[in-house]
Amino acid sequence: MAALRDKIKNSKRWVVKVGSSLVTNNGLGLDLQAIEGWASQLVAMQKSGLHVVLVSSGAVAEGVTRLGLKSRPKQVHIQQAAAAVGQMGLVQAYESCFMRHGVHAAQILLTHDDLSDRTRYLNARSTLTTLLDMAVVPVVNENDTVATAELCFGDNDTLAALVANLINADVMVLLTDQDGLFNVDPRIDPNASLVATASAKDNSLSAMAGQGSSLGRGGMLTKLSAARLAARSGTNTIIANGKEQQILSRLLQGEELGTLLEADDEPVTARKQWLASQLTLRGKLVLDAGAVKVLKNSGKSLLAVGIKQVSGRFNRGEVVSCLDESGSEIARGLVNYTAAEIEILKGQSSNNIERLLGYAGEEEIVHRDNLILIE
Repeated sequence: MAALRDKIKNSKRWVVKVGSSLVTNNGLGLDLQAIEGWASQLVAMQKSGLHVVLVSSGAVAEGVTRLGLKSRPKQVHIQQAAAAVGQMGLVQAYESCFMRHGVHAAQILLTHDDLSDRTRYLNARSTLTTLLDMAVVPVVNENDTVATAELCFGDNDTLAALVANLINADVMVLLTDQDGLFNVDPRIDPNASLVATASAKDNSLSAMAGQGSSLGRGGMLTKLSAARLAARSGTNTIIANGKEQQILSRLLQGEELGTLLEADDEPVTARKQWLASQLTLRGKLVLDAGAVKVLKNSGKSLLAVGIKQVSGRFNRGEVVSCLDESGSEIARGLVNYTAAEIEILKGQSSNNIERLLGYAGEEEIVHRDNLILIE
């Protein structure tokens, strides 16, 4: 535990996510004092030589307050309107707070669709790393105004993890209104105990997670999922209480606060990080038991002979999910053929590709370099 906290102290690249309940003080307008406190801590971290990216929720919640709505609306078009109004307040608050310290902030609005295209993904990474090199603090938020699917099921915990993947962050801090992950819900059971540290891959943690607040969308379950996603790039995650005084400074000093979720020992390559992060999959391939065994145990490419079923409409170069016959996802990857072509090739030997399609393509449906196993 101490060694891992020491590793946190020596980390150079951080992603910090602030939740809606902290930014808006549970719906009572923007908490400007809290925003100023975080800006001050982030500036101090930056001036000590660290690279810091802030991921902030709160656009919809602040818009709800500004528009005088009684609660977060369920209709998507009203959510989008609230996001447009609320984002103005968030930007103004962050800009003024950072400028008091002589530091520039940059607004970056992203959707998961922006990161599902490889070229746009690389462009986003280039922009973020350039801003960090220029000593600018990027302030990232979900582009709620256009991200319909995100508004329905997503959260900024996941977005923070994708940003951590983008910049190969050492640490991701998810600031919430709870002290961390407890073995049971502390709001219900006063005897609940804090989980101080665990592996990000520990599936038993999911049973301990509760639901999110009415203002935001991300509860502990989404934070655990985000920690697993961030771990693929070697990023350690800390879930901590944003209302603790000088929380970021204390974490940076190695103080044992919150729940520390340790990353995998060996981060996957950047290309496979991107594959693992895809939330919008274009299709599915159902594999036979032999193909599943080969992928899991041998690290080989996926061939047509092992494919039993094809679903979805996708083109060459798009991301698909590979399932076993029970429907469990075992891998995802970039396909070398369209859905229509794979429908023709499924179950066939690679030697028959030219005869069946009329041209000689790649031997693999998904090359091993473009394939990642899903644990």
